[in-house]
Amino acid sequence: QVQLVESGGGLAQAGQSLTLSCVAFGIRFDMNTMGWYRQTPGNERELVADIANFGNTNYADSVKGRFTILRDDAKNTVYLQMNSLKPDDTAVYYCHARRLSSSYWGQGTQVTVSS
Repeated sequence: QVQLVESGGGLAQAGQSLTLSCVAFGIRFDMNTMGWYRQTPGNERELVADIANFGNTNYADSVKGRFTILRDDAKNTVYLQMNSLKPDDTAVYYCHARRLSSSYWGQGTQVTVSS
């Protein structure tokens, strides 16, 4: 059974940092592209960042220079380091794994940034 378990969300003030973690179970983690998406009420889920199995990364323009995505294949874990947080970063953040036609989502973790 595939599970993506996120942790690390919470409340932060503008300018502070948070790190999200996602541990994957039941997949060949090292062969998956791992990503973080976010969603706010009434809006579509949007890509924040992803990292391919060979290490290439991709970031949304809104987070470039502030967020960093990392993966540790030995721990089946992907991280999202979020620095210089802004109120606009407030959202539910979802972990995602994809490989070929397979696609899996975590349950989401809330990040709230106050001004």
